[in-house]
Amino acid sequence: MRTTDRQISSSAVFALLLSVVPTQADASELSAGISFGGIQAGTVTRLAVSPHAGISWRINGDIILNVHDLLSVIPPVQIGGVGVYNSTIAALGSGWKNGDFSAGPSVALYFMPACGSTLCGHVAGMAVGAHAQTNAYVAGPLGVSVSANVDWVGGSSLVLPGYVSVLVVVGPVLRWSIK
Repeated sequence: MRTTDRQISSSAVFALLLSVVPTQADASELSAGISFGGIQAGTVTRLAVSPHAGISWRINGDIILNVHDLLSVIPPVQIGGVGVYNSTIAALGSGWKNGDFSAGPSVALYFMPACGSTLCGHVAGMAVGAHAQTNAYVAGPLGVSVSANVDWVGGSSLVLPGYVSVLVVVGPVLRWSIK
């Protein structure tokens, strides 16, 4: 199997998820923000700047279905240079007037610097994992978002002997309701 056969674009996953969303959802919300935090793949934690966007549907009362896209950029000012880590997430959760919490599976495409115990280099590929996010809206549509991803970055790599990537970011979020 060629490498290009295994890659799935995040927009294709997003379109597939939109096609299976229940049409009888009570309301929808759009959210967007930019978060800052750390990404660790291998032994070194790096700063990540993460713009993100999502859409939520209230399925039944407080139960929500979320689709998120989280693009994390590792700035080139760090050892190892620039990196990109894009996660697409489908999650179920609970929503209330001033916030929500959701968790679910994620698919990530990445090209980033990483260090093992003896080697450093760039790694690239696709990873599957789990995602959890909570949003707390403190001033109308303005709030704070906390996201965490744990992904299995498989394959044989001397740079990533642990096969795990962890991303935790925090930052402001803005939401719009669609009735």
